[in-house]
Amino acid sequence: MSANKRPGPLARKMAKLAVERGNLYVPSCPSRGVLDHVTSRWGVLVLIALLEGTRRFSELRRRVAGVSEKMLSQTLQALEQDGFVRREVHPVIPPHVDYSLTPLGEEVAARVEALADWIEDSMPRIAAARAVYTPRKG
Repeated sequence: MSANKRPGPLARKMAKLAVERGNLYVPSCPSRGVLDHVTSRWGVLVLIALLEGTRRFSELRRRVAGVSEKMLSQTLQALEQDGFVRREVHPVIPPHVDYSLTPLGEEVAARVEALADWIEDSMPRIAAARAVYTPRKG
C-alpha cells in the first residue's frame, strides 16, 4: 500500500477486531505474540510445570530440564507480561522468588497440558508415521 493511501473500511474493521478479540491471521495482531509465548518449547513446559503448583526459579529450572537460566528468565518474563504467571518476591536474604499461575494462566496451561498429553499418548502413531515418511524430491 502506498504511503498516500489510507486503509479501506474493511481493513480498518479487521484491524479493530484484531485488537478487540484477537485474530491470529492479522500480522499486526498482538495475539500472535501471545501465541509465540504460550507455544514456545519452554513456555509450554513452564506452564505445565506451574500447573503442579508454586515453584522457585531453581525448582523450575530442574523441572524443565535443558532450559538455560537466560531462557527460563525470558520465558517467565513473557508469561508474566501476558498475565499468565505471578512472580512473588519475598523480602528475605537471600532473595526468595516464587512463581505461580494466575487464573488466566491456569486456563491456558490446562489447554496446553491437554495438547501435551495428546502428543505423549499419540507418540506410537507419530513414530510410525515418521518411520514411513519419505521426503519429496524437487
